[in-house]
Amino acid sequence: MYRYSVSSQRRSWPVWMVILIFFGVTTILGVTIGLLVHFLTVGKIFYYQSDFHISGVTYNDSCENGASQASTDLSKNIETKMSDGFQNSTIYKEYINSQVIKILPDPNGSSVQLQLTFKFPPAKRDSMKTKIEAILHQILKDNMAFWNAVPTSMRLIEISKADAEMLTNNCCGRSANSIIPGNRIVNGKNALVGAWPWQASMQWKGQHLCGASLISSRWLLSAAHCFAKICLPEAKMKLSENASVVVTGWGTLYMNGPLPVILQQASLKIIDNEVCNAPYALSGTVTDKMLCAGFMSGKADACQNDSGGPLAYPDSRNIWHLVGIVSWGNGCAKKNKPGVYTRVTAYRDWITSKTGL
Repeated sequence: MYRYSVSSQRRSWPVWMVILIFFGVTTILGVTIGLLVHFLTVGKIFYYQSDFHISGVTYNDSCENGASQASTDLSKNIETKMSDGFQNSTIYKEYINSQVIKILPDPNGSSVQLQLTFKFPPAKRDSMKTKIEAILHQILKDNMAFWNAVPTSMRLIEISKADAEMLTNNCCGRSANSIIPGNRIVNGKNALVGAWPWQASMQWKGQHLCGASLISSRWLLSAAHCFAKICLPEAKMKLSENASVVVTGWGTLYMNGPLPVILQQASLKIIDNEVCNAPYALSGTVTDKMLCAGFMSGKADACQNDSGGPLAYPDSRNIWHLVGIVSWGNGCAKKNKPGVYTRVTAYRDWITSKTGL
């Protein structure tokens, strides 16, 4: 039997290949380390739901309808104290906001539901939850006399972004996006997606015809003349002169002008009916069931095809109420000719009788 002897030689790689492998490994390690550092140190948004009991007082504010004044006052006070408490704490840099979602009856009192938002690195997840719980407990303890709060009843759970948005979107008058109204729709500006979730477009053969406001999952509120033969204000709500309101719509950008593709918004001011009815203005044509909004100088206004759309007013908690419906006007953004809107409070009882809302 023959046995062949084969000399073994170490195979050497070209220098360029060694350099390429070195840089490849270095790049992979760099990316891996970078992602790890990013995960551990870069802030991420975290959402929480918190509940606590208040004893002896019964409220019923589901946030799906307009709240009573007592409930609104309590919610505003809770939100203010929560904000103050976190902004004066050791985690003030991580705190974003907190808001009352519901105050509902429960045995011997009511249950308050909160939504809280923070931003911090995921590596701090457990320690931050402990700190948030401790601060919440202290805030409740400090306000036992004001809210009849029971600190030991407090619980805190982390929730997903989708659940947080659902909590907010189920509340009437809350928007999905932060709203920064423009000051100029005629002389308006593009609205952010989700900023005005109650705005609807009524169309005919794919063409925008009129605006409307969603006031529930089944009902729209619009102008009667838009037809061929969610949060509503209380009937007693009063709007003061110069109160800030926002009108939105897909109507023409100016008289006989083009229709926009993107929803427009404009910030307006409430104008007293007496001023609106002056001889140099609308000459007594504005009734008590109507309200005027805009500027006597012109500047911004609703226009053609905005009819039926919403005029919204934010209260002290930044909850938006549908106070007007785009109705009519003398041209668009003309001097001394502000827009005229149906006054929703004048029809609040009628709306309730027809819709149950």
